[in-house]
Amino acid sequence: MKRLFRLATLLCLLPLAAMAETHTVEMLNRDDTGPMPFAPGYLVIQPGDTVKFLATHPGHNAASIGEMIPEGGEAFVGNINEEIEVTLHAEGIWGIKCSPHYTMGMVMLIQVGDTAATEDDLPDSLPPAARQRLLDILEQRPDNG
Repeated sequence: MKRLFRLATLLCLLPLAAMAETHTVEMLNRDDTGPMPFAPGYLVIQPGDTVKFLATHPGHNAASIGEMIPEGGEAFVGNINEEIEVTLHAEGIWGIKCSPHYTMGMVMLIQVGDTAATEDDLPDSLPPAARQRLLDILEQRPDNG
């Protein structure tokens, strides 16, 4: 009977797993937004979706910004030149950085769920170039306005 219950539970959860998406983010040396970007700079996903960070150009990693992890979320740090996949369940605004280029402004935002990021989501502790990049991202994202 326990085995049947486990099987039924698993079958109920399969449709949820099938609905989750994988999103790709490139770590670049330069693009039309300037040096050291993530592309895209702003990503909207649903809880349970996965983000795959591609080491498109060498010398980068993807890591969560400690002050920008939603409640219930877990920090992550990829190795330099490592392509990693991170599944995000905690709803809110996630700040992501490239550790070696953080002070140069290599950052991005991931919105998990329906609440868009605002300037109020940016902590005062951000390096100046990182803060400016995030403000630019907020201003330029398609749903702004």
